[in-house]
Amino acid sequence: MNDTVLWSIDRRGVATVTLNRPQVNNAYNGDLIAGLHAAMDALGREPGLRIVVLKGNGRHFQAGADLAWISAVAQQGPRENDEVSRLTAEAIRRLDTCPVPTLALIQGGCFGGGTGIAAACDVVIASEDAIFSISETRWGLMAGIILPQLCRAMGVRQVRRYALTGERFDAAEARRIGFVHEVCPAGGLDAAGEKIVEAVLMNAPAATTATKLRTLSSAHAFVDDGELRDLIAEHARTRQQAEAAEGLASFKEKRKPAWYPGQR
Repeated sequence: MNDTVLWSIDRRGVATVTLNRPQVNNAYNGDLIAGLHAAMDALGREPGLRIVVLKGNGRHFQAGADLAWISAVAQQGPRENDEVSRLTAEAIRRLDTCPVPTLALIQGGCFGGGTGIAAACDVVIASEDAIFSISETRWGLMAGIILPQLCRAMGVRQVRRYALTGERFDAAEARRIGFVHEVCPAGGLDAAGEKIVEAVLMNAPAATTATKLRTLSSAHAFVDDGELRDLIAEHARTRQQAEAAEGLASFKEKRKPAWYPGQR
């Protein structure tokens, strides 16, 4: 049984999907990606589903990729790498186009792929202790499969800063640039989230779904199959290149990468 993603649904039709690898700050690996797909499959069979709330167990929401797992994947062949990138990209797209509203509740670290999960949600509330980073380039990787969602969530101007620098930014900055909708006191995520849930439940389900999907269509925000294929191929290819190997080695060895001036 895959327990890296937990899910439940209450009598109101409110589903809670919880990332459950707190020992590694909910870093994603193959099991967690499979768990997300399984949760979405199961919730797709729930006729009374009204809203999906995403949470992370432990101190952090989601700390990006499990870099030890990424290193192991990179050593496999092109076909295996393409499959990993495909499953990851499709998990984000499924969340992005989920027919019911989605709400992310973010505490602690939200790095790399975690920012993609947040960007794919309709509403994002962050605790005042939340820290964000689009960190892939630090490790010789790239955030290609989440860049469409990030650009639409915070605007291309902000992505051009934060995805190119890998800087960390706090909850107040995330609110300022439009990446999160609301910042709440530490420990107040559930209460803040419940206000959004109650607001959604007051609205007609079919009209809400139609409004969400028409909004995405009007904003040209759907990632079509052709673009998705390109994103997957580029994402997988980057993971197998020399820069990724050096970036991941620098993480493991706790040193600056070779491309930093003066390191060679």
